[in-house]
Amino acid sequence: MSQSPFRLDGKTAFVSGSRGHLGAAMTRALCEAGAHVIVNGRDDSALADFETGLRRDGHAVSRAAFDAFDSAAVRRFFGGLERLDILVNNAVAMQMKSFADVSPEDFAATYASAVTAGFEAVRAARPALAAAARASGDASVITIASMYGQVSPDARLYDDPARQSPFPYGPAKAAQVQLTRHLAAELGPQGIRVNALVPGPFPARVEAAFGARLAARTMLGRLGRPEDIAGPLLFLAAPAAAFVTGAALNVDGGWTAW
Repeated sequence: MSQSPFRLDGKTAFVSGSRGHLGAAMTRALCEAGAHVIVNGRDDSALADFETGLRRDGHAVSRAAFDAFDSAAVRRFFGGLERLDILVNNAVAMQMKSFADVSPEDFAATYASAVTAGFEAVRAARPALAAAARASGDASVITIASMYGQVSPDARLYDDPARQSPFPYGPAKAAQVQLTRHLAAELGPQGIRVNALVPGPFPARVEAAFGARLAARTMLGRLGRPEDIAGPLLFLAAPAAAFVTGAALNVDGGWTAW
């Protein structure tokens, strides 16, 4: 029997920001599909605990503790890989600030973490991704964008409008989607696919009344659960999506389709 097109056995994946709310769910999804996953974060001790837990569950993992926003560290790490089948650019940095308090430096830092860091990771990993594509016919880069790269936050949903998604975040996420298209065009001839995953409301912790307002804004009438990200991620990572590149896949319960 041929292997399922959604299986990732024999493949190596890297996830930046692996321990985060969605990062952990994506890491587990890749592990459960058979990939060896390199987990990443800045806190080596916490990352080691995360790695131990995954190994205890029978998963193949290793860790790489470095700052995904440090271009020199990114080049050192990816330059040492012989092969990488799946690269998930998930990490992002942002400051929760009101309209009045946002500084030019906040815009620069958010853009650098989302767009510049993602570009540097792909460029540094290109030889390893190309090696994977030559060996198996496919390699996949997945950028984790956001619905706020397509629509703006609705301040009416918030008790405190200053707590809405900060102003630098949406423009940076929009730029990620366009970067995805440019990278797909650049890397396509080498058999490297580049797509964006666009999550909607997936809050880690939310007050009940506010959560109900968010849920009512989706067509499915609920918030995203971490496990809801697994299927879309695996689709873009796996051979099932062998002819999909330059795309942005919304996972938002219909929020952006109203």
